[in-house]
Amino acid sequence: MTQTRPLIPHNLSLLEIAAIVAVIVIWGVNNAAAKVATDSLPPLMTGSLRFALTALCLTAFIRPPFPNWKSLLLIVGVGGPLHYGLIYVAFWLADDVSPVSVAAQLWIPFTALFAFLLLGERLKRPALAGLAVAFVGVVWMSADPHVLQDWDAILVGIAAAAAWALTTVIARRTTSIPPLKMQGLLAMVTMPVLALASLAFERDQIAAALSAPPIAWASVLWGGLASSVVATTLVFWLVQRREAGRVTPYLLATPVVSILIGWGLMGDVLTPQILTGAALTMGGVAIVALAERGLRAGAAKA
Repeated sequence: MTQTRPLIPHNLSLLEIAAIVAVIVIWGVNNAAAKVATDSLPPLMTGSLRFALTALCLTAFIRPPFPNWKSLLLIVGVGGPLHYGLIYVAFWLADDVSPVSVAAQLWIPFTALFAFLLLGERLKRPALAGLAVAFVGVVWMSADPHVLQDWDAILVGIAAAAAWALTTVIARRTTSIPPLKMQGLLAMVTMPVLALASLAFERDQIAAALSAPPIAWASVLWGGLASSVVATTLVFWLVQRREAGRVTPYLLATPVVSILIGWGLMGDVLTPQILTGAALTMGGVAIVALAERGLRAGAAKA
């Protein structure tokens, strides 16, 4: 007589719901924190400081073995310094938090597209429709006269989303690595690369650090500890209990938190066109996420 594993109830438990809400809030606040930090500190320096904290917390998890190290280098290289370097530059360029926060969610449609182009995975019709709706939403939002001032930030944010999507696709073909080990490796690579990039391309880092207000340093701490360590741990705990596709759609509420913070506390302008474009984008992203339930939850992302 064979024994079967006890089934987890279909409905989410109160603890799981609390974890999802915590991740949404942490990641939503982190978008605003990235903008606050880069208003006072150079963006590449900000990213380097964030991941110095993350690496310090996760050093104990970084130990052999390192399976499929070539793919692993691509994952931590593209998903680390390239993705995070671009996203911090995007928030540094932006006047408002909201448009970049919404555009960054395009990593989910990009993942479906790259999986189709690079892995030959089937792109379902609903996912294709959702992809089109998401990009139309970004274009419509960006055409607003106010948001048009942030066109360069939105383009950089879209590039960051594409880099994370490519990371996700590569990760699909890589032997499973414990989540905190992966996050620690990503931090160990991202921190020195962004530090060197800051030395090469940015100026007056010491002066900026000395004059930065406490809120800027709190924002760096939030990114390095709350977002990269706490939220990552919670998401991986969730996807170990549930399928990634069961959790991912809820996390799409993250930009809503960022938009509310941007509008309520940071002076973001929200016109009907911006809100309509954001809603179209998030609706399209949700369609893709629901159609492609094999998508990873992006747990190492934020």
